[in-house]
Amino acid sequence: MSKVAGLLNKISGGKITPNSITWFGFIMHIPIAYFIATGNLIIAGVGLIIFGLFDTLDGELARLQKSVSNVGGFLDASTDRLKEVLLYSGVAYYLATTDNPKYAAIAVLACGASLSVSYVKAKGEAIVASSTKKIPYTKLNRMFSDGFFPFEIRMAVLALGLLSGKVVWAIAIIAVFSVVTVFQRIYNIAKAIK
Repeated sequence: MSKVAGLLNKISGGKITPNSITWFGFIMHIPIAYFIATGNLIIAGVGLIIFGLFDTLDGELARLQKSVSNVGGFLDASTDRLKEVLLYSGVAYYLATTDNPKYAAIAVLACGASLSVSYVKAKGEAIVASSTKKIPYTKLNRMFSDGFFPFEIRMAVLALGLLSGKVVWAIAIIAVFSVVTVFQRIYNIAKAIK
């Protein structure tokens, strides 16, 4: 993605900002959620892979343009959470309209567990940041990114589930391993705070 960022920066003369990439990537998740909800799983899976790469592209462009900022990091993390809500809502709707509507509850669990992974990370970062001397955002943002199922892995599993037609399995895996990741992060953050 660093080569794509370089090409994009060169073509636009540096006028395309990392935050515009973040917003565009987020907006493109709206039709992806719609395609999931309406059962167009292959299109949704391909779209998720393509526009999921924008999550890397914005960071690469920010580093290239030397414009890494707290606002950009906040925007990126916030839109990632909104993307998850959109995607899991699409999955829940899709499953609610199938022969086994009870599976929609798994999508709700996956959404809640996924958001909890990010919440625990953010809360840990806030506690550490408030109790220590100033830590650069780039370092703070990486402090508690550990765990078995971070955002990128969750999205990869969802994309594979969409492409293979195994959506229920994919969201069940996301739900279970996101809960495991929550507890991994709670443990690691508690150790760091002590």
